Amino acid sequence: MKHFITIIGILLIMTGIFGISYTWHIDHRTAESLSAYCRIDFQSSYTEAGKLEGAILSLWDYRYDSSHLEPKAILYTDGDAWEMVASVKQDNPPEDDMEHRFQHENKLFVELPRSSLPAIRKADEVRFRFYYDNGQVIDLPLNAPDLEYWKKQLMP
Repeated sequence: MKHFITIIGILLIMTGIFGISYTWHIDHRTAESLSAYCRIDFQSSYTEAGKLEGAILSLWDYRYDSSHLEPKAILYTDGDAWEMVASVKQDNPPEDDMEHRFQHENKLFVELPRSSLPAIRKADEVRFRFYYDNGQVIDLPLNAPDLEYWKKQLMP
């Protein structure tokens, strides 16, 4: 009996260590670009006359911890900073989705400043920074295909 309880204890400890390290790895993952880290969507809008009027970036990040996104973001275009106020939302894990039942979906929506749009068109590097309320800062560049897509979206 003592041997059985020891084995169960070791198995529980190993399971706990694996679970904690796995969720820590997902919540603190590294990536080389913004779209490798989370799901992004960039959309531009034009007036009826065909003039560029703005652009919106939407971002979805899935995490195991319940940290919330801060409603602020910074866009860097070749080192120039564009601070923005974002709309953020966190959805609790869906009960019926077995694959993501423990992951919180964090959403960030931001309208890019109009003055930043010409800078994006000319930029060699665009970076995006956003924050979590637990102190974690995510600061990642766009990869080359995403940067080209953004530039095409902003062409008249």
